[in-house]
Amino acid sequence: MSFFKTNRLITGVLSAQSAMKFIVICGLLGLSACASVNEDYNPAKKHHRPEGFQNNYIDVIDKSRLDLLRWKWQSTLAGLPKPPEKPTPTVSPDIKFVAANRGAAQEPAITWIGHATMLVQMGGLNILTDPHFSERASPVQFAGPKRAQPPGMALKDLPHIDLVLLSHNHYDHLDAGSVKALNAQAGGAPLFIVPLGVKKWFAAEGITNVQQLDWWDQTTLKTAAGQVEVHFTPVQHWSARGPGDRRRSLWGGFAVFASDFQMYFSGDTGYSQDFNDTQKHFAARQTPALGGSFDIALIAVGAYAPRWFMKDQHIDPTDAVQIHLDLQAKRSVGVHWGTFTMTDESLDQPPKDLALARTVKQLPQESFDVMAIGQTIKLPRRRVAQ
Repeated sequence: MSFFKTNRLITGVLSAQSAMKFIVICGLLGLSACASVNEDYNPAKKHHRPEGFQNNYIDVIDKSRLDLLRWKWQSTLAGLPKPPEKPTPTVSPDIKFVAANRGAAQEPAITWIGHATMLVQMGGLNILTDPHFSERASPVQFAGPKRAQPPGMALKDLPHIDLVLLSHNHYDHLDAGSVKALNAQAGGAPLFIVPLGVKKWFAAEGITNVQQLDWWDQTTLKTAAGQVEVHFTPVQHWSARGPGDRRRSLWGGFAVFASDFQMYFSGDTGYSQDFNDTQKHFAARQTPALGGSFDIALIAVGAYAPRWFMKDQHIDPTDAVQIHLDLQAKRSVGVHWGTFTMTDESLDQPPKDLALARTVKQLPQESFDVMAIGQTIKLPRRRVAQ
């Protein structure tokens, strides 16, 4: 099942019979990927394999074609996903503030574009996570999960983007049209930081300002405000853009450090020990005297139903709250929801489930909440003991 995200998309535009035939084919193809060589293979690293990569705490998270058919059959019988009771909240973007918020005096701020795309302004940089501005999350633009509302900011309204963080190569995270547009932006292309194995995809598209990282690798960028460190961190997921490349490139999250702000982005993930590992890995630089843990964590909260099928690869809000606690983040924001219908929960269900998960853990709403699409949140600078 290497195309579970594109299976949902086809069912919306084809007849039930044709859609089911497509699902069966995808399931068969996903189970029998052709063997190939991992050009980045390092036998000293346990998550490397000669043919690709694997997770740290679970070998593989593949589902059989029968699992796939069971899911689709059950969701069809139940009429899932149900239409949302309310549309995803949207606000007009504060384009004036975002455009002026740059340089050494830049104020830490985040603006939700939609799905997993967040504009993060920190350390003198304008950073985009998993940029997606196209109408559909799909290998084609005539079929696939359709955006429920326009992006919170149009590409033309973005400030100059300095850095793009790409968590993995699934179509709802690596969108060809969006990265090509960013590569052609006025003032020069951003730096694209991508997982191992993804750089060659960019090269094939004529995009060359690319650096790829393995888990725990880092790179440093010099800015008008000092310098920014970008670390690639392990999460539990997988990769594929076609029937023959499952797990041939890596996946992960990002930890970003500036002198006055620290940010974490989960990408797509199932729950695992990786988040405790991440907290321990950075603990020495996140002591109370040094300002504590991440000032903001952007954590996926959507695309999680049904749990028997999704739990190893996509967290639900309960898992997301646990990740917030594992990271010891000061504040978290839910992303990866409300934009594309891909799984069985309604578009507006994640915030409801997040509220329940907060209540169970006795967390205040401001510690972990969601944003409106287009909304900008200004965040305090990090305080370091003198």
